[in-house]
Amino acid sequence: MSHLSEAQPFRYPLDREFVEPDWNRFAGYRGVSTSDWESAVWQRKHTVKNVKELKAALGAVLPDALAASIERDQRDRATMSILVTPHMLNTLVERDLWADPLRRYMLPAFDDRRTDWPSHPRAQRDSLHEQDMWKVEGLTHRYPTKVLAEMIATCPQYCGHCTRMDLVGNDVPQVDKLKFAIPPKDRYQQILDYLRATPAVRDVVVSGGDIANVPIGQLEPFVSALLDIPSVRDVRLASKGLMGIPQHFLQDSVLQAFDRLAKKAFKNGVSLALHTHVNHANQVTPLLGRAARKLLELGFRDVRNQGVLLRGVNATSKALLDLCFMLQDHAKVLPYYFYMCDLIPNSEHWRVAVSEAQQLQHDIMGYLPGFATPRIVCDVPFVGKRWVHQVADYDREKGISYWTKNYRTGIEADDPEALGRRYEFYDPIHLLPEAGQRWWAEHGAPRARAP
Repeated sequence: MSHLSEAQPFRYPLDREFVEPDWNRFAGYRGVSTSDWESAVWQRKHTVKNVKELKAALGAVLPDALAASIERDQRDRATMSILVTPHMLNTLVERDLWADPLRRYMLPAFDDRRTDWPSHPRAQRDSLHEQDMWKVEGLTHRYPTKVLAEMIATCPQYCGHCTRMDLVGNDVPQVDKLKFAIPPKDRYQQILDYLRATPAVRDVVVSGGDIANVPIGQLEPFVSALLDIPSVRDVRLASKGLMGIPQHFLQDSVLQAFDRLAKKAFKNGVSLALHTHVNHANQVTPLLGRAARKLLELGFRDVRNQGVLLRGVNATSKALLDLCFMLQDHAKVLPYYFYMCDLIPNSEHWRVAVSEAQQLQHDIMGYLPGFATPRIVCDVPFVGKRWVHQVADYDREKGISYWTKNYRTGIEADDPEALGRRYEFYDPIHLLPEAGQRWWAEHGAPRARAP
């Protein structure tokens, strides 16, 4: 290794293997054959849904105190129920499950959470107001040329920090979930009808929930119909399942459908890509790489990663760069975005301040190719994605950042002040100086929603 390489704050190549961890090290998976492990049906059948099943899967490596804390969290704090695939559990580092990055966001414990400010006073269930911007049920028209189509309200696995915790997943003691009222077939038709009648939309994100939970016999005709709309030029399929259950994407029926869609997209001049959600380098394994490469071989334009910046998981420059290099070097997944964790209830222990995100953006520059250097963004309510250095003003004492925008969202067509207003985002209160914490203690009552 050159002297210059040794002198850098971050060293490359990585001291990290690209291997599938041995699932036999866990009590619940001893003796499981490779053919079973690589079966999507087996993975779904054995997905962990509660603490009892988690104990059976992990055995003695799960400390009793941690199991009790996860159980208490499900009762008193969690906004998402437990749902973790064996494949995801296999990326845990069992030596210290309290500190393990995947455990910290997939299986949150009560002792992880803040006791002073578990929620920010401005936290909301639908923190991005996506449902306020529905044009038909499940279709958010937030940006001038882009929409989000939510096909389903379930996933193969549930992340504790889910920004759509208001709709996605099972009811938990803290949250009675909203439900789609219209049958899927009718909802999909309404979405397609709106897009056919709205030629300003060129970019459709097909999400949920997770498209890995949409039966391929329903997903293929919906995406195929999107590809037939002349104004649609980009289609992005969103799935954390590519990492959580890559076995799904290696099934013959799924690959055959994606092959047909990729060929049709190319013929119609549409860019078809898949966006996934990997938050830590430990989760980049050969099965993820196989699934991502298959999509690229079929003709998908890109497989891109949209991670979430989470304290205790990836909120250091080393953790982010490790992840990005593992994705690029081994899985051929393009690092794309890291979102700051949204202002949902009980998320303060995960969230970072805007100033911290700005420093992280600074610290990861210059190592990766420019096209593969992720942008850290703040998803500002009533605004949308903003690069963290686009902040218009920033009161660091009170932890309030102010943002502007250059377009109207789907609920502001008649608002003459929309483009002149400044919109607020909030740092975690426990990170503020004493004067700022005192201000929030005095003024922290929930505020009426923005217009």
